[in-house]
Amino acid sequence: MAEEKAASPLPVVPFLKIPDDGDPYLEGHKCKKCSAIFLGERAVCSSCGAREGIEPIRLANKGELYVYSIVHRSFPGVEVPYVSAVVDLDGGGTVKGNLIGIDPVPEKIEFGMPVETVFKIAPRKDRDGNEYLTYYFQPRSA
Repeated sequence: MAEEKAASPLPVVPFLKIPDDGDPYLEGHKCKKCSAIFLGERAVCSSCGAREGIEPIRLANKGELYVYSIVHRSFPGVEVPYVSAVVDLDGGGTVKGNLIGIDPVPEKIEFGMPVETVFKIAPRKDRDGNEYLTYYFQPRSA
C-alpha cells in the first residue's frame, strides 16, 4: 500500500529542519559542558562524555570549505562530475554536502574558501511522488 504524498517537501535528512513559519536550516546539538557541536541527536557527548545538557541549536548558513573531492563515478542516474565537500560552519559544526555553483576542477576550488548553505528541491521524487528539500553549499563572496 503506497503512502499518501506529502503536501510540502520533506527534509532529505533528519538534521534539515523546515519550520512552518520561517526559512529552512540545519540543526546541530551542542553540549553545554564542553560546547562541542554535533549533527544528529545524542544521549552522550562524544567529546567530553556528558550525559546531560545536550541541546539543539540552529547552525550557521555560512562557513569555509575544509576539504573536497571531485566525484567522477557514482550511482546510475547521478550526474557526474560533482564536488563532494566538508564545510566548517561559522560558530561550530562540520557538515558534508555537495558544492555547487563552481566548475568541478581543482583550479577553481580553494581550501578555506567562503561558502554558504542553499536549500533546493531535490532533482528526483520518491516512488510515492514526494518531493524532498535538500541542502548544498555554494561559493560566496568574502
